[in-house]
Amino acid sequence: MAGATGAIGRLLLPRLRAAGHDVTGMTRSDERARQLRAEGFAAVVADAFDAGAVGTAVAQATPEVVVHQLTSIPARLNPRKMAQEFEVNDRLRVEGTRNLVAAARAAGAGRLVAQSVACSYRPGAGDLRTEGDPLLEDAPAPFDRTVQALASLEDQVLGAEGVDGLVLRYGFFYGPGTTYAPDGAQAEMARARRLPIVGSGAGVFSFIHVDDAADATLAAIDRGGPGAYNVVDDEPAAWRDWVPVYAESMGARPPRKVPAFLARLLAGPVGVYYATGLAGASNAKAKRELGWEPARPSWRQGFFES
Repeated sequence: MAGATGAIGRLLLPRLRAAGHDVTGMTRSDERARQLRAEGFAAVVADAFDAGAVGTAVAQATPEVVVHQLTSIPARLNPRKMAQEFEVNDRLRVEGTRNLVAAARAAGAGRLVAQSVACSYRPGAGDLRTEGDPLLEDAPAPFDRTVQALASLEDQVLGAEGVDGLVLRYGFFYGPGTTYAPDGAQAEMARARRLPIVGSGAGVFSFIHVDDAADATLAAIDRGGPGAYNVVDDEPAAWRDWVPVYAESMGARPPRKVPAFLARLLAGPVGVYYATGLAGASNAKAKRELGWEPARPSWRQGFFES
């Protein structure tokens, strides 16, 4: 088992070891590699943009399964600076994925499980989005580049010859170590009343606790056929519904209400799109085919447990 690690990787590695898997973690950080080794894991350091280094690292691990969790997302995001803040992450999803897929194929891995997100569907009336629905590749700039990078990642993984590719479209992470944790950036904004109800507040968020996301990833290593899976909880919710509950869970006063035109000046078009236009996602396929159930079926309870 080889894993290119990110936030979920930190939770996943101990679960893999407990399940009896031999694990090698690949990280770009010498410090993180030392931490992994101190925790009893094999670790290699490689730059995801260096095809040769990635190929050598994966080959040395002789993996049956490769888990792709490479990310570079700042802990505190400014939607008005999304182009700069997501530049490396978007490159990882295109170039890093290309290198990791090639390395997995060359090493003879039979399965590749990769991280994507569930917040990139094209909006539509009514029902929640399922895995067969199109992505919003013409999203408001600069979110369009990010969605196109996601589409590239998914195409590369699902189209990898000789490898069973599974793409996990995670919901918005909450729980320890995330931006929604009590010490995270979103909590800070809620307490400062800078997380308002924007316009109609109709944008639908699909959340997932990080522990549930790690459990779904573990399930995908052993079960499920090639394809995409939404890894979200049972209750996608409109911005206007979840923001007041989140504020309460963080000990904050009720959120203000802000017109969309004013929010666009402050947060830019991407921030307004999230609050008013985002489409929610269904987890029915992941439950059915991965044999997975979220231990926290709703953010309504989960926020208060974080």
